Amino acid sequence: MEKKIYVESANNLPVYDECDILVVGGGAAGHSAAIAAARAGAKNIVLMERYGYMGGDVTGGYVIMVPDLSWYNMSFVRGLQEEWFTRLEKNAPGSVLAPGLDKLGSEDPALLYRWAAIHDCVSRGTHVEKGPNGEEVRRDTKRLVRAVYFEPNQLKIEMDKMLYEHRDAIRVLYHSWGTKPIMEGNEVKGVIFESKEGRQAIFAKTVIDATGDGDLYSQTGAPYASLADGQTRSSTTAVVWRIGGINWDQYYEWSNAHPAQVQAIKNRMAEIAGFRNVPLPSNDNSICWINNWHAAKDCTKVKDLTDTEINTRISMREVLAYLKEACPLVFRNAFIYDIAPQLGTRCSRRLKGEYIMSANDWAFANQFDDTIAWHSTICQINDCGPVEIPYRAILPQKVENLLAPGRHLSSDDVAIDWLNLIPQCVGTGQAAGVAAAVAVQSGTNVRCVDIKKVQNILIDQDVPLPRNERVDPAYMECVEQHMYGTYTELAKKARAEADGLKSFRQW
Repeated sequence: MEKKIYVESANNLPVYDECDILVVGGGAAGHSAAIAAARAGAKNIVLMERYGYMGGDVTGGYVIMVPDLSWYNMSFVRGLQEEWFTRLEKNAPGSVLAPGLDKLGSEDPALLYRWAAIHDCVSRGTHVEKGPNGEEVRRDTKRLVRAVYFEPNQLKIEMDKMLYEHRDAIRVLYHSWGTKPIMEGNEVKGVIFESKEGRQAIFAKTVIDATGDGDLYSQTGAPYASLADGQTRSSTTAVVWRIGGINWDQYYEWSNAHPAQVQAIKNRMAEIAGFRNVPLPSNDNSICWINNWHAAKDCTKVKDLTDTEINTRISMREVLAYLKEACPLVFRNAFIYDIAPQLGTRCSRRLKGEYIMSANDWAFANQFDDTIAWHSTICQINDCGPVEIPYRAILPQKVENLLAPGRHLSSDDVAIDWLNLIPQCVGTGQAAGVAAAVAVQSGTNVRCVDIKKVQNILIDQDVPLPRNERVDPAYMECVEQHMYGTYTELAKKARAEADGLKSFRQW
């Protein structure tokens, strides 16, 4: 049946503001872009966010764990990502739980046992390094990894404080939803947004689409793809909720003693809810969070969003009642602590940028002249080792004056699973902000920006980048000593396959 169409009459929109850099979306990518642009010298920035707080999935969706910030003994994911946690540790004691930077790579059995209770704080696989004659030396020893658990409401406060420190350069618009790009030919000139004040326009020299779903670039003529591969984590949605009144250390000890019962509990929780959901630790030993995965959902579809919200909430009481009955030692006095105010989104649209990242980038340790982030990731193809993210992965094709950092960056439907997490959103957002600032100051556009200058400023902002004499040589020594993690069987298989993709759908 053909859909009805309503033809909207032409309308004159008031121009709310004009700026050099307009960032649409205040999540991990957008907030980082605005802060980085201001620190790079930009003075006329507008940051627009549809909710009343910054952080997006991090603070509103309760994605309260940031994984794999280190590899072996090196802290690869730094910059604004690490600054979040150093600030929280100083300003809100108790709001962060993670192995310290001075403990990275530790093989101390006591520390490994302690941190094994906290998901992702201990490495996963066999480790290989170069022997004295260049041969492969395999070791099964585990090591500590920088995975950080934090209190989302404290991070909301800290993110606002970061913006307030740059109030001379950044104007924040909360409760404002960027809905449509303003186009002149193939150039983005600004954005139409909606708020309680109605529809208005903002003009800008550079627009950063940090919506996470490509809400803007999908309307510009830039190529993009749709929902990720149906077998990956990225094709799921969630509404996170937290349970209070428990003792996570006690749960860990009980789990080690009763592995069969733990698996039975997880299976039954999925049956009760109708989707996979599991308890995970938090920064507070008396609180755990229930992460969940609603399969084959697209977070640009209203029906999928609505179903996720309702189906999660109507299952919460039953799931909690079951936990109390099945494991009273830990959950006897448990209660629903809170429910995330924002639905957890993982993937929808993906940019087809000037470079499209794939599994080959992990399997071959591909190197780029325009690298803007060098991150350890959750990908086991290369033992969670660092991968280079090029500037071209946030640069749309066919459209000018637009950058697209964050979880909708340019990637195929498998690699997106390793790139749409918080660290990569922060890293690409920080780079986008610096690039926009450099472009404005140089009187050029973001496509022609001096990438070497962008990289140097990122290094000044505590972002380690490869093959740069201004970066601690220990980083390159680490990846070379451990062969970039490309010794794994998965990496070898990827290199042996013509397309390097088909065997990795399970990831």
